[in-house]
Amino acid sequence: SSRGSRKYKQWYQRRVRAYCPISKIPDIESLGVADSKQLKESDRDDILDKIHENSNYVGYCVTVLSPNYLSTSMLGRENYNLNSISHDTAISLLRRIIAMGVKVSDVYVDTVGPAEKYQAKLSDLFPALNITVASKADDKYPICGASSICAKVCRDRCMSEWVFPEKGYDITESGCGYPSDPKTKKWLVDNIDKVFGFPQFVRFSWSTAEKIIAKHCVQVTWDNEEEDEENIPKINSFFKKVKKQTEIPRHRFYHEQGLSSLTEL
Repeated sequence: SSRGSRKYKQWYQRRVRAYCPISKIPDIESLGVADSKQLKESDRDDILDKIHENSNYVGYCVTVLSPNYLSTSMLGRENYNLNSISHDTAISLLRRIIAMGVKVSDVYVDTVGPAEKYQAKLSDLFPALNITVASKADDKYPICGASSICAKVCRDRCMSEWVFPEKGYDITESGCGYPSDPKTKKWLVDNIDKVFGFPQFVRFSWSTAEKIIAKHCVQVTWDNEEEDEENIPKINSFFKKVKKQTEIPRHRFYHEQGLSSLTEL
């Protein structure tokens, strides 16, 4: 199973794959797994403890992608969008689990982007596996619910244990990382630098962060390099075909004396 974060979270993206024998799906369900957003933090912690206690039949792998990594990827010269990052990370996790020796037969994935296209992509890469990609898979498939819980607990612990490389920041009032959380928005406004924006704790490519930067930071005007475009020769002008020069006629002296150029000795 696979689980990833939604676009609107500012702090982290994490991908998780939980796995278990098909015969143990009812046991997974009995642990109380569900969509992590529907559970209290204490309930999620308790269920993760149960998953650890039953590691003889259930396991999971996690990849944590930092806000700085996401910002660098998404705002680089060549855009690496969040859907592509999520897909590639999920594929990498599945390959890692297979390399660990887990005999995978069925895969259930919570979709990121159009489910049909994502499922076709995974099926092409893993033709031997039965792959199901669905919206709200956390609610439909117990193993996806388990992945969701592992992912949320992992994210929350990454946040609570975050150490700022920059000085003067406090994480305690940062909220949950959703734009609907007033504490999150207040923390963003209170902790913005008017020149450099946010610390690495914040994903700059997050639309909420972009709006706050546009409103509260110093505006930068870049020189227009196209202003003098009329006076600058076009690049293709340097590659124009040169007309073949006509042969210069030789002086009549050479003709009268019967002289000609040697091409071979």
